[in-house]
Formats: sequence, C-alpha cells, structure tokens
Amino acid sequence: MNQTPFGDLDDYFALQRVSGLAMSPDGSRLVTTISELNEKRTEYITAVWELDPRGLAPARRLTRGAKGESAPVFASDGDLLFLSARPADDDDKPPASLWQLPAAGGEAVEIFAPPGGVELVKTARAGATAVVRTPLLPSARGIDDDRRLRQLRKDNKVTAIVHSGYPIRHWDKDLGPAAPHLFTVNLAADHPPSDLTPQPGGSVRDADFDVSSDGSFVVTSWKRPARDASEHSVLVRIDLASGERTVIADDPEADLWSPVISPDGSAVAFVRESYSTPDVAPRISLGHFRFGENSSEVSADWDRWPASVTWSHDGDALLVTADEGGRCPVFRVPIGGAVEPLTGDDYAYTDVVAAPGDVVYALRSSYAAPPHPVRIDKNGTVGRLRCIEQPKLPGTLTELTADTPDGGSVRSWLVLPESEAPAPLLLWIHGGPLASWNSWHWRWNPWVLAARGYAVLLPDPALSTGYGQDFIQRGWGSWGRAPFDDLMAATDAACSHPRIDATRTAVMGGSFGGYMANWIAGHTDRFDAIVTHAGLWALDQFNATTDAAYYWRREMTQEMAEANSPHRAVSAIRTPMLVIHGDKDYRVPIGEALRLWYELLSESGLPAADDGTSPHRFLYYPSENHWVLAPQNAKVWYQVVIAFLAEHVLGEACELPETLG
Repeated sequence: MNQTPFGDLDDYFALQRVSGLAMSPDGSRLVTTISELNEKRTEYITAVWELDPRGLAPARRLTRGAKGESAPVFASDGDLLFLSARPADDDDKPPASLWQLPAAGGEAVEIFAPPGGVELVKTARAGATAVVRTPLLPSARGIDDDRRLRQLRKDNKVTAIVHSGYPIRHWDKDLGPAAPHLFTVNLAADHPPSDLTPQPGGSVRDADFDVSSDGSFVVTSWKRPARDASEHSVLVRIDLASGERTVIADDPEADLWSPVISPDGSAVAFVRESYSTPDVAPRISLGHFRFGENSSEVSADWDRWPASVTWSHDGDALLVTADEGGRCPVFRVPIGGAVEPLTGDDYAYTDVVAAPGDVVYALRSSYAAPPHPVRIDKNGTVGRLRCIEQPKLPGTLTELTADTPDGGSVRSWLVLPESEAPAPLLLWIHGGPLASWNSWHWRWNPWVLAARGYAVLLPDPALSTGYGQDFIQRGWGSWGRAPFDDLMAATDAACSHPRIDATRTAVMGGSFGGYMANWIAGHTDRFDAIVTHAGLWALDQFNATTDAAYYWRREMTQEMAEANSPHRAVSAIRTPMLVIHGDKDYRVPIGEALRLWYELLSESGLPAADDGTSPHRFLYYPSENHWVLAPQNAKVWYQVVIAFLAEHVLGEACELPETLG
C-alpha cells in the first residue's frame, strides 16, 4: 500500500483541515480555523488559530473548547469574536453562542446565547457593533419568549411544522417553524441585543449581509415570495439605531446576492444572478451603486462568473474571485476600469481579505494542495504563511485538452499514480452542474484512488464555469448531449495517454455528476463499472420533489426533462452500478435512488437473477445528506467504492468493512 496518508484511510481522515480567514481592522492579526478528528474519530473539532501575517512565526492555537469554535471575526478594538457550543450541566448539546476573546488577554466570555443559537456574526471595522443571525419561533415576542416556546415543544415532544409558503426544505434542513432574524449586539455597553428584523418570515434565511465600517447600518440580501411559488432576492438597508428598513436594489429579472459595503460607507457592490429560462442559461455578474444613484454592472464585457467579492482596503477597487480554465484566480476590478488578474498560478482562491498597504490574504488550494493561507503582495507575488504541514501526494497532476464533436474543446485535470505501469482510469464527473474541478475536495479526493493505483480524470464538460457564457449555454437544457459528448471526448484523450490502461475504466459522479453517470450507463457499455452518488434518475418526479423546484422549472420544460431523463434508457444498462444516497438529501431526494434501484433490478439489461442476486449494489445512508459528512460514514463510502471498483475494474475480491455488519 502507498506510504502517503492517502494509502491508509485512517491516516487520510486524520489530516488537519484548514478553513476560513479573518483579519483585524488594523491588519496586525490574522486567524484561521483548523479541524481535526476527536479521540473517537467520529467528529471533526474546529479550533481558532492565529497566523503570522508576515509568514515568519508558526501558527498558534487560540481556543480549545471541547466542541470546538468557528466563524471567527475581529471587533474594532481587536477583540476576537467566535461561535462555540459549550456543554453545560443542564444541556450537553447546546446551540452555538457568541463568545468574545479579549485582545489584551484572558479567558473568552459568552456575550450572546439565544436559545436558537447563533448562525453567523459580522462586525463593524470602526464601531463597537456586531450583527448576528439567529432563529426565533414565529410567535415569540423576544428571546425569553422564544426560550419558553422551545421548551414547550421539547417537553411535549412536538416536532410538527405548519407551512403556508414555499420552500419548506433546504439541502438537508427542514425549514421552520423558527425563522432567522438579524440582531445587533453592542460590544461596548451592557445593552440587550436588539431585533432588527421582527417577523421576517424566510427573508433572511442564509442571507448574505455586511455591516458598515462605522456600525450605523447593515445591507443584506432579502428574499421575497414571488410568482409560481418562487423567491426573489433584493438588497435591503437597515438602520441599526432605528431599525428602519429600505429596499436599495431590486432587479425584476435577477436575484441580488452577497452585498459588500465600501470602506467609506458610500457604495455597495454585489453579485447579480439573472433568471434562466429553458432556452437561456443564467448569467452571474458584478453590480455596484452609490447610495442615491442607480445600480450598474461592473465590467459588463468580462466573460466570467464572480464567485466572491470584497473591497480593497482603501476602497478603490473590488477584489473578485472567478473560475477560469480549471483555476479560480483573484482579480482586481476597479470601478469603471478593466479587470486585472492579481494571481496567475494553478490554484483556486477563497476567503479573500484585504489588508493595509494593498496586501491581500486568502486561502489557496488545488488538486495538488489542500487549502492553505497565503499572502498576496501588490505585484502579485504569492507567499505561503506558516500553518499546517502539507501532505505528500501519491502521484502527479497533469492537464489534458480534447477536441469535441462540435468543433470546440474540453480541458481536464488528470491525476496519475506513482507507478509507471499503465493505470486503470476513473472518469470523475463534477456536480453543479455550474461548477468546475478546480479546488481541493476532502469528500471526493482523487489521491485516495491514486494511492491504490488508479488514474483519475477530472474534466470540465459543457455547463462548467470558467470558460465563458457560451460554454455554459452549449449544455443548457440538454444535459444528455454536449456534456455527454465532452465527457466521452475527454475520456478518449485520456485513454490515449501512455500511462493509461484503456481496457480498465469506470465512471464516478455525484449530484449532476451522478445524473451523468446514470445517463452514461444507458448510453454506452464502454466502462466496466459505474458509481452514482446522489444522482438524478427520473426527471419527471425530480421536477417537483427537489427542495427548489422553481429553479428547476426555469431550466427545463416537461418535454426537455423527458428527453434528458436517464430512466428512459434503463433497458440499455448492462454495466454493474453502485448506487449511493443519503435519506436526508433534499436537493436530490431519496426517491431518485429508490426508483433507480428498483428499475435497475427489474427493468435494466443487467437485472437481478431469479434468486435475487445481482452485480449492482446500493449503499444507503439513513442519517446522511447530499454529501455524507460524518467521518466514519465517509470512510465507509471510500471503502465500499474501493471494493466495488476492485471487483469490477481490477477483477479482485475485496471485503466490505466490518462496520457494515
């Protein structure tokens, strides 16, 4: 077995994981969070660590709570705020509350502990103000009354929810009866937190919001009910002193997200996502306005989709990340000026924070490196900050480009194992579908398979981001055509590589990738095995059962869904399939897997025998969601996938783990 951490699943899951960045207003302090397994190896515990912005001193751990800490932000005076759920004698599973760690030293103190927990906190750069998002029950008259009502439901074992609108679920969460509110917290005085959004309904659920530097107002995305049981997101300004709420941006043809307020408080930048139709794909662009003026598009001719946006420290430009050709660079975008790339390496950047002196900090990752903090100087020089040790990889990463049948091209990353012998090939298909294989994944990590001798192909077919609007449009509303053609072209190119054994191949995909795996199963016999995770199978039933049905209905008509539904080709499936699904997946509901499994065994070209035996397998998770997040369940995921591939691709017997019973 390979000697890197990827060769042993216990070693792999024990690797520390870095996420998030926060910087103090004066730029002197920088923190991140690092997660590691608990002693039982059943849960990741996250702690806050301080980094040296100069990159000289090693990282230093700041928090050590038994259940961990998350979402750190700095207050204007340098105190550190974070969220933590700390068990008490009367409650061993409390929700997360807001804590404050003084800059001058000492122990952290709890400053806000609403009964529904704190979901998110943002602070003012120059004012003693924090704004938090916390859920309250709809009839609660305040925090204390919310606590009473929650205890009433708990004591009576009531879990029922009455809905009057849509949506009612989101990813893996049942929505309601509580709804998120925004509260302001005065960090300098002992005043009770104030509710900024009484009776909000679902308006600020998962809302992006920002606090002005002086702490006088907040700008937030705000969801409104819209026609055909849909939602429409506008931008709202809320005065923190009076609670007065004003709609400041509303585009009837688009949702507006991710508002960020300029350092001087005079302007707002945001992300605009146009509404799609079955014929026209959505477009994501940058918007901007000064208070009292109309909004306008920033760099309208830039053919890329912004993934994140923040202001430079002095407010003279926007710092934007956007997918581009299998990477996700940082761009500098002056208001009214041309887009300027700030980074040009083979990495994807997230969590961008601006510091004084035109210095930028961010997390950076790729398929060659897990997320790690870096400093980006004004001239684009990127330097790593001291944090955790990067793991040794069991192979190499290269890049391929293939010609497509319509005269275009499709690019891919190709992970190759250490051995020089021709390797069996795994085609991995990303989810989304509006996404790109451009950053490190802990759940879908190709190096775990490379350590076992496989090559892994990571293509960006039609519908992928980072190649322009036309590339997305090629696959819009016709998932089974251009994306399928691109995947086959990429596979052909990989199979011609001297390091690939083209006689041993398999397909794996999750979500949209699972859809494509299902589609491939009914349209070619070239692969030896297929793994479909949380995949769409019957688009007729998926239509109204997914958690955001209105979005899906903008994408395909009933006729388009019928033409692109994998279940129509079930009789042509002759390849062994491993079906994987979590019962708590509301984005791709469990009904997709249940129907696929039954029809695979009863109607496919490789049905179950009369004695009930079958080469197909169904890995079912009663307690997991779209992703399978619990460490030991994720470990089983890899173990079952590895065993299934060994049997059908390598021709080797491989036992399933004892934990399956």
